[in-house]
Amino acid sequence: MTVTFLESADNPEIPPGAVVRAGGTDLQERLRSANSRPDIIDLTRIPGFAGIGDGPDGGTRIGAGTRIAVVARDLLDSYPALAITSDGLATPQIRNVGTIGGNLLQRTRCWYYRHPEIDCHKSGGDSCPARTGRHLYGVVFDRSDCVHPPPSSIAMALLIYDATVSLSDGSELSVAELLGDGVDPAKDNQLPDGTLVVSVDLPAAMSGEEAAYFRSISRFEAEWPLVEAVVRARRSPDGAISDAAVGLGGVATVPLRMTEAERVLNGRDLDDEAIAEAAEACAAGANPLPETRYKVDLVRATVIEALGRLRATG
Repeated sequence: MTVTFLESADNPEIPPGAVVRAGGTDLQERLRSANSRPDIIDLTRIPGFAGIGDGPDGGTRIGAGTRIAVVARDLLDSYPALAITSDGLATPQIRNVGTIGGNLLQRTRCWYYRHPEIDCHKSGGDSCPARTGRHLYGVVFDRSDCVHPPPSSIAMALLIYDATVSLSDGSELSVAELLGDGVDPAKDNQLPDGTLVVSVDLPAAMSGEEAAYFRSISRFEAEWPLVEAVVRARRSPDGAISDAAVGLGGVATVPLRMTEAERVLNGRDLDDEAIAEAAEACAAGANPLPETRYKVDLVRATVIEALGRLRATG
């Protein structure tokens, strides 16, 4: 195993079989569980790879190597949905090492994918052993031959901001394009081979934005979410919601933007009836697996909790 430090992100050469490292929090676990020693391309010496500054059109640019804890701390006033989602994931130790780009592109946590002696679609096989095996933490919207949701909370938050990413080949993708529709079971995302995410661009901050985030987990803290929800919106002086954006994670092979729930909320007071209708809209169309039927009710409960927290901010 060799470690090569990149000095520039302009069209880098990444040899076949090599892996890239920024914070390395997930990479180290994957290498350990697979007992693998590939060549590593380290990104931490690239100038400007970390940091938050001005973006295009009055927005904000976040270097892909920026620590999650920095995002949680420095963007709370301007992009609260992203900041509180960042502050809610993992542990303080992970947030101080992990990067926004690494979390956005994090590989699936499926135990079959990470087992060194089991093949699945994402590790070069032609089947999903979780579908016929244990899938307790799997999807509730079954839309792909793969049945395990992605672990990136950051991706869910960036999705509801209509964020874009700049790539090392000079091109740009919206986060929705980067994530794709999740149908291809062999891919976690649509990042072109041999390219890197260099930065994340957020649109201009929305004045008066309020936000809330909630993750349903199986223990008190420091656990991967079973279902998570993030919401951002504005409220008029009379209490009516506008510019609502709702994201769900842990329910499909990509985070979901819940546009029907947004339609339910916009123009209404955030009362119990509106919250209940939005929660129902988020659960509509669910087609769970045998072991994930419990998640349908959990989707409703998670959205109700997130919207209740949003109401409490007013």
